[in-house]
Amino acid sequence: MIVVAKEILPSLPKEEKFGLIDQMRRASKAPLAIIAEGYAKKNYKKDWMKYINDAIGECNEMIAHLSCCEDIYDRDINKEVIKKLIDEYDISGKQLYRLGESWRVNE
Repeated sequence: MIVVAKEILPSLPKEEKFGLIDQMRRASKAPLAIIAEGYAKKNYKKDWMKYINDAIGECNEMIAHLSCCEDIYDRDINKEVIKKLIDEYDISGKQLYRLGESWRVNE
């Protein structure tokens, strides 16, 4: 989240302020907030699973946004940082998926 805010978003053109930048700012913060909110409902497995799935969706959304940045603004951004972030969001999504799977097994 901090890397996105400090290294990626400032590198994007100003015309993206109300498009890609706003979407990325929200999506980069969302997985953590969704899991924090959903954890309060961990005893209601169906509700908890929805929060896990929503957090996975936000990770996937960030991968899509970062891929767009890599394709469209390749001269303006650090490609190594983008690739590292894509990998981290991919790993986070997989970890969340495994968390959901382990929760289902314990039903």
